[in-house]
Amino acid sequence: MFTTSIRLRSAISLFKVCPKRKNTGSLMKYSTASSERKRFYQDVSVSQGEGGLYEINLDRRKLKTPGGKLFSVPNEALAIAVATEWDAQRDSLKFYTMHMTTLCNTALDNPTQRNKDEMINAALKFLETDTICYRVEEPPGLVELQKNEWDPVLHWIEKRYNVTIGSSSSILGPDIPEATKDTFRQHLSSYNLWSLTGLEYVITQLKSVVLSLGMIDRHLSVEQAVLLSRLEEEYQIQRWGNVEWAHDYDMYELRARTAAGALFVQLSSESSTVKRKLMQD
Repeated sequence: MFTTSIRLRSAISLFKVCPKRKNTGSLMKYSTASSERKRFYQDVSVSQGEGGLYEINLDRRKLKTPGGKLFSVPNEALAIAVATEWDAQRDSLKFYTMHMTTLCNTALDNPTQRNKDEMINAALKFLETDTICYRVEEPPGLVELQKNEWDPVLHWIEKRYNVTIGSSSSILGPDIPEATKDTFRQHLSSYNLWSLTGLEYVITQLKSVVLSLGMIDRHLSVEQAVLLSRLEEEYQIQRWGNVEWAHDYDMYELRARTAAGALFVQLSSESSTVKRKLMQD
């Protein structure tokens, strides 16, 4: 039983959610090192430790990271979210469903040993191959769909950040101006290391900086961002059909990972605001 009262569902609803690149491979391998094991604890609780950091307790044992560090997070709201994941596990611990825990482990252990500038550069690499910047030349139906669905988001982000991005049907993609990269680099520099960990995770899920920032800025819901990231696949499914249950499973899995990343960014960067939202009656 989780001994701390929580309304985590209200926080997740902020994002309106329903049920490989360089440097990302090691993160994914790190996060799935152990897929399942038998549950070995009864109670989950949160306590405040040294320096005002929050810790997760499994019965009387303190949780540790895969790297052997004490699992400690910067605010209570994030600790509650992680504790809820551990409390939700049944007979077996399904680590591949514990996205908030994985993101915290990654932020604490930093398995790729990158600094903030390296993380920002890795995120910006996705801008050069952004999903919604690559357009097809045929069939006409998909060309029209991409224009109708992707152009409004592209125009929004260009206006929001006063940048030029553009789109292209060339295999080389659009030529992103250096001024645009500098603007996004400056924006990403305002994030702390924890928030960058979450943002990069979201970007790798959606394969898009534009969609990720659109969701983090609350211009898009999780469902919208995921659907837009899978636009071509959805178009093909509408035309040719899909394998029964497999499509829905993939969709819900991507939504869950994307929502977890977005919530992690929010809890890491706006801890005081979100904490009040979480704990209010």
